[in-house]
Amino acid sequence: MTEAFLFLHPISGLPGFHPYWIPRLDGVDVLGDRDFALRNLAPRHDALIAAEFPDATTRHHAEQVHGNRISVITSPSGEKSLTHPDVDGLVTNLPDQLLAIYVADCAAIYLADPVKRAVALLHSGRKGTEGNILGQAVATMTSEFGSEPSDLVCVVSPCIRPPNYEVDIASMIHEQAIALGIGHFHDSCENTAADLSRHYSYRMEKGQTGRMLALLSVS
Repeated sequence: MTEAFLFLHPISGLPGFHPYWIPRLDGVDVLGDRDFALRNLAPRHDALIAAEFPDATTRHHAEQVHGNRISVITSPSGEKSLTHPDVDGLVTNLPDQLLAIYVADCAAIYLADPVKRAVALLHSGRKGTEGNILGQAVATMTSEFGSEPSDLVCVVSPCIRPPNYEVDIASMIHEQAIALGIGHFHDSCENTAADLSRHYSYRMEKGQTGRMLALLSVS
């Protein structure tokens, strides 16, 4: 899986920031709906996360409702895993809080502020992108932590792209990043629909598939 992480180097190269990506996994039955797929993927995901993030205290998941709302994590919960309802983005400046987003064609957007030492992880599909979830996250990081957009490092994960989809989600995100004044933008340039050996694709597999998992923490 190391090859799939090359797109994360702009953030993984920052001291104390830990982005991670779990791509398509061989040998897992995901031929079913989302709950079926995630239930079968959970043991493999959990094992990889335990090895990669041994110091994580809580794994935070967004419920992912295809909106643009953000949850701000300002205090430890004490729980091993926590789902934040009605949101598609997670923001924190707390150490060892693990942010998690599932995707299978939608983009995961990683944001890191190396100055204020804050992070955000966003689920940005068509609706979330049209609702400018990136702008909501930047505004939240600015108001909560004093982040400056010019300091932010933004990375877009593999996602579906033309000609396999009529909307170029990644290009829209890039345009938004420019308008927001984000200083460092990086696109994986990978199309999830074009290589089913590496990615799950909701569209190409007609909804009967698994999910990649984007993860991000700061220490």
